[in-house]
Amino acid sequence: MTGSIRTARVYDDRTADDGRRLLVDRLWPRGIRKDDPRIDEWVKEVAPSNDLRRWYGHEPERFKEFRRRYEHELAAPERAAALDDLRRQADEGPVTLVTATNELDRSHLAVLADLLNGP
Repeated sequence: MTGSIRTARVYDDRTADDGRRLLVDRLWPRGIRKDDPRIDEWVKEVAPSNDLRRWYGHEPERFKEFRRRYEHELAAPERAAALDDLRRQADEGPVTLVTATNELDRSHLAVLADLLNGP
């Protein structure tokens, strides 16, 4: 069973409960240095494709279809391997997935957290 998966904005300060903070965006966030202590690792392989990200545009009515398309993307071999690595890290201790988006509940982070936390 996968351990604790949390979500947060990359701009949020690190907390004692965060464990490893993994940036799961395709693009590096603006205003963040590459050596910022709020990011332990950049796992861009699990981020949505640029085409899917642009299509979605955080339009609430598209979230259900975004989830379906994104889960399909995550089934591709390279992405599935990166997702398995996230599961392994979560099994070893707390993991916080971070992104630059403002809307965590309607983002790829919500989809990833659901997949990693399991049923």
